[in-house]
Formats: sequence, C-alpha cells, structure tokens
Amino acid sequence: MFAVYVLLGSYTVTVPDFFKILIGHLTGGEKIPGASFIVMENKLPRAVIGVMIGAAFGLSGGLFQTMLRNPLASPDVIGISYGASAAAVTAIVIFGATGPAVSGAALGGALGIAALIYAISRGPSLGSGGGNRGNAAGNRLILAGVGIAAALHAVVNFMMTRADIRTAADALVWLNGSLNSANWDRAGMLSLALLVLVPAVIALAGPLRILELGDDAAAGLGIRVGFTRLAVVVTAVALAAVATAAAGPVSFVAFLAGPIARRFTRKASLPASALVGALIVLTADYVAANLAPLLLDGTVLPVGVITGALGAPFLLWLLVTANRKDA
Repeated sequence: MFAVYVLLGSYTVTVPDFFKILIGHLTGGEKIPGASFIVMENKLPRAVIGVMIGAAFGLSGGLFQTMLRNPLASPDVIGISYGASAAAVTAIVIFGATGPAVSGAALGGALGIAALIYAISRGPSLGSGGGNRGNAAGNRLILAGVGIAAALHAVVNFMMTRADIRTAADALVWLNGSLNSANWDRAGMLSLALLVLVPAVIALAGPLRILELGDDAAAGLGIRVGFTRLAVVVTAVALAAVATAAAGPVSFVAFLAGPIARRFTRKASLPASALVGALIVLTADYVAANLAPLLLDGTVLPVGVITGALGAPFLLWLLVTANRKDA
C-alpha cells in the first residue's frame, strides 16, 4: 500500500523514476523537474507520516483494548482524542494559533484529559489485586472517558459557534484529521517520539500478556499490577497524543486496528495492530485524495472522513455480534 500510495494516484511515478528521484535528492544530483517536488515534498512525507500515525494509533488502541479486555477501549471512545481536539480548537479560535502551536496544544490537551480520566476512574482496582476489580476499573475508565468526551464535544461545538467562517473552516479540517500539513520536519519530530515510545511498548508487551490472566494471577507471577497498568496507560496516551498532534484526531483508527488485527492473528497482537493501523490510514488517505474527487466533483476529503465512515458501521457490527454472544 505504501508503494501504491507513492507511485500511483493523480500523478503517476514509475519505479525507475522514483529511485532516480530519491537518489538525486539524497546525493544532490540530477532531479526530474516537477516530479522530484511532487514525490519528495508531497507524496513521500505524506506516506511516511501516514504510516507512523497509523502505527501509533494502532499501538495505542491495542494497548488499551488488551489491558482492559474491552474492544471499546480506544482513544476515540474514551475521550483522549476529544481532549486533543478541544485544546487545539481553543488554541485556533481564541489565540489564533497555527502549525506547531496547534500541535502542541493538542498534545497537552490529550495528556491532561488522560490524567483526569485516570484520576476519576482510579480506585483500589487500579492499584493491585483482584481480577474482578481490574475489570471494574476498566469499566470505570471507559465510562469516565465517555462522559468527559461528551462534555468536550460540547466545548468544541461552542468554540466553533464563536469563530468566524475562515477560522471555523481551519478548525474543521483539523478536527476531521488530515495529512495535508505533512512535511519532513513534522515527520522528524514524530519519528523521534516513536523512537522513545515503541521501545516502551516492547518492554510492556510481556507484562501486559501476563496481566491478561487477571490481576491475582499476574501479581502471583511477580508482576507489579498497579505500576504496569499506569505504564501502559501513559504509553498508550502518549502514542495517541503524538499522532493526534501530527495529523489531528483521525477517527476510529485506534478503535479499528486491534479488532481487525485479531481477526487475522486469532489473538491480541500489538505488531499486527500497528501494521493494520498504518494500512487503514494509507488506504483511507489514498481513497480520500484520489478516488473521492472522482465521485464528488473534485472534492478532496480529509482522511478522517473516510476512517469515520469505516468506523461507525464497524462499531455497530461489533455491538450486534457482542449481543449475540451474550444471548
């Protein structure tokens, strides 16, 4: 999909030309007029950022869903993405922020709301012991997140009513999630964040697998249950926050990646969740940029519109199948 994204679309590049462009860019050699700019300043950084934010959202959703043993536990559902959105829209509307300032506000908003949700939901079950208490803690965290997300949604709507048309349009594009602002500087910042967070995920994968056995069993095997849960929450929130800061709250990627990956691997798999998340973002943005304009008289959609269209019916299907299993 990465190759399709870079080589095909509204501007087609052959494989030999791609390597000629890439080598010319790296060595400062010959460039192909027009094509070099399109590939190196548009298609390639956009694809690279798409892969990284997709993997980050996929890992974030996979961590939450595995820890809480609930497919609804994702940054989209429990309010973390709304925290980033509310902070970013406030920065845009009230302070006239643009570019990195908006990303910084989104990052801070996501981290702040995550801390609030964790504090509200935290009880004896998040500290130690009790398999049933662990499930209750997960349910409290999800319910707290849903409630805070509803409040933040109202804040975003209020801010949009106070903005002029141009500012509201800028905020709306950001709220839907978009790769239009992708560039190499943003890719570099995102890669540095992932160089820190991905090793943290690898370190937590083993304890998290044991934690799936229940809090009592994990404690008996020497796992520090409270510390592990807190570390998983912090890592998952940071992954979602940096991805949201880079491209906006691309809806439902974190929610979709884990369950789809599980269908293929037959078990919870963080690497598979990361790959599926990257695949979803790349495919959705390719459709939004190249196929949607053919159907909508040239209108180019933000990537979040396509992922949202995929996520809503998947959520309904998940609820229906869960009800059938309960019955």
